Amino acid sequence: MLKRTRTLLGSLAVAAVMSLAPTAGAMADTYWQCVPFARLVSGIQIFGDAYTWWKQAVGRYDTGFQPKAGAVLCFKPTERMKLGHVAVVSQVLTDRIVQITHANWSPIEGSRGKVEKDVTLVDVSPAGDWSQVKVWYDPSRDLGGSTYPTYGFIYPDANARVLASTGISKAENTVVAVAQSAANQMAAAMRPGAGALQMLSQAADSSDRIGALIAAATRGDSNNSGN
Repeated sequence: MLKRTRTLLGSLAVAAVMSLAPTAGAMADTYWQCVPFARLVSGIQIFGDAYTWWKQAVGRYDTGFQPKAGAVLCFKPTERMKLGHVAVVSQVLTDRIVQITHANWSPIEGSRGKVEKDVTLVDVSPAGDWSQVKVWYDPSRDLGGSTYPTYGFIYPDANARVLASTGISKAENTVVAVAQSAANQMAAAMRPGAGALQMLSQAADSSDRIGALIAAATRGDSNNSGN
């Protein structure tokens, strides 16, 4: 149960990070461009179109051609992707396969501007230098048919890592606060005068109290969604 709690907390934390993101580049509340999302998640403070990140990184951040968790992969512009693209490496799986987290790539449920977390990216370059990659494409539930050229990886410095971790920490605090608020509302509706923690303690042990709060918040959101 504790493992499930941590997984759920992590997923909700990502959602909270998105809610804390600057509005620049977003066309609507649920529409995310790749640049502001990559900047938020990585902490790398580069602005402007995705294809300009590589040159802007020179002299400011280390760059290279080997993936590392937290690094930003910078895509070159193409005929179909004129502004390039940036994606954050979530995890290195093998010398040719990584997972990335990025925004505004696959159309999800028919619309773009969505975030995809921990999806597959494969190095298909002849030299194994990550200069050509294939990327998971959600509609086909597989790697897409296109091959994309890249510049390489931009590695976050100590300051960028602090910025990224600070954003996650704030997000986790926001998640717990939202969960507690929802649980309080539920408790008041079900048993006027009873505190949320008092009710939840009857259903969860002390090590899983936050999980119970989050579960209560999730049920509350579901009940209010109209689905």
